[in-house]
Amino acid sequence: MTGRVRRSDPHRRERIIEAALDLIAQHGAPGATYRTVAAAADVPLGSMTYHFPTRDDMLLAAFQRLADDQWARFDRILAELPEGEDPRERVVQLIVTHGEGYGRDMILSAELYALAVRDVRYRELIQGWMNRSRGSLERHFPAELVATIDALQEGLVLHSHISTEPFDIERIRQAVYRLIPEPSILR
Repeated sequence: MTGRVRRSDPHRRERIIEAALDLIAQHGAPGATYRTVAAAADVPLGSMTYHFPTRDDMLLAAFQRLADDQWARFDRILAELPEGEDPRERVVQLIVTHGEGYGRDMILSAELYALAVRDVRYRELIQGWMNRSRGSLERHFPAELVATIDALQEGLVLHSHISTEPFDIERIRQAVYRLIPEPSILR
């Protein structure tokens, strides 16, 4: 009895997700089909449905990875503050960190936002991401302000990517300091 040798590929699912994100960044969500992702990930087309029963399952997993990665970066920036550091400066760092050097992530986020306008599952994914971000912000700001601060930083990051004006860190800092009350007032 001769059996087929099964090739072990423990990282196949991760390669598929990364290839999907790369293709979405290059060609938009419509460019990430089973066929294009399988080719980019160097996996057999037939194994795509094993890991992701539908293309939408694949896209949701890819965008969940994006949300997880971006939140982890967000959370690291909002880690414990040294004594006396103004937490608003961390909000500036969030905007600057996500504003410069993360063009691919901004493209991916825009694709996610477009899907979320049409599909509640993507809105739920974004809402979970926002809830985690707001939890990170609550370390330093009152709960009643975190949704506003989250929206402010998200809007300024988006603006930094779509504006034709040069990225101006000092202008970002001034906006954050004007719109978020001083820490002594917050507590």
